[in-house]
Amino acid sequence: MSQVEIGVSGDMTPLVPQKEDPFANALKMFQQFPGSVPFGAPVVQEWVQQRRENIRPWSTFFNTSNIRKPPSLTRLTKRVLANVEYFKSNYLFVYIGLVLYCLITSPLLLIAVCASAGAGYLLYLRHKEGMKVNVMGKDLPLGQQYGLVAICSLPVFYLVGAGAALFWVFGASVSLIGLHAAFYNIDALLAAQEDRFDLEEV
Repeated sequence: MSQVEIGVSGDMTPLVPQKEDPFANALKMFQQFPGSVPFGAPVVQEWVQQRRENIRPWSTFFNTSNIRKPPSLTRLTKRVLANVEYFKSNYLFVYIGLVLYCLITSPLLLIAVCASAGAGYLLYLRHKEGMKVNVMGKDLPLGQQYGLVAICSLPVFYLVGAGAALFWVFGASVSLIGLHAAFYNIDALLAAQEDRFDLEEV
């Protein structure tokens, strides 16, 4: 039997794991942030218009004659889900009202939010005029510019107590919306609407 020789000569160098540069990774991740995020005013106006069209009458929302204790735990769950679906735009405006109340009662937070929103608006105007923002030799799209403003605003928000305000708004919203959704008898309202619809058909 003949033997076959295979040449295995050469330099073998072990692979040395490269240390990751956290700054380079953060920059790469920031560059992948979408550049064409539609933050323009028409999009916001359209979204607000849709919410306003879906809002239920406030007289119905605050109608105390429909306040009833839920008969059982199963019925409570179904009632909360039905109320959230039916009054979702109203609940959104309740949340916005609590946010505005929190901003009005916290002047430093209000100034920080206005400064951040003003910086975003100035970037929007510069973008509209065709002016570009260059960071480290790279032109940043508008979405990344907004992201940069948000990142720079975080330390300021922390210093003026935005975390505490955020928790207060979240807690107050969950409490108020949860109480309304749990005790508002949506079945009576929907039944009255169905009866009215049947009468109109006849």
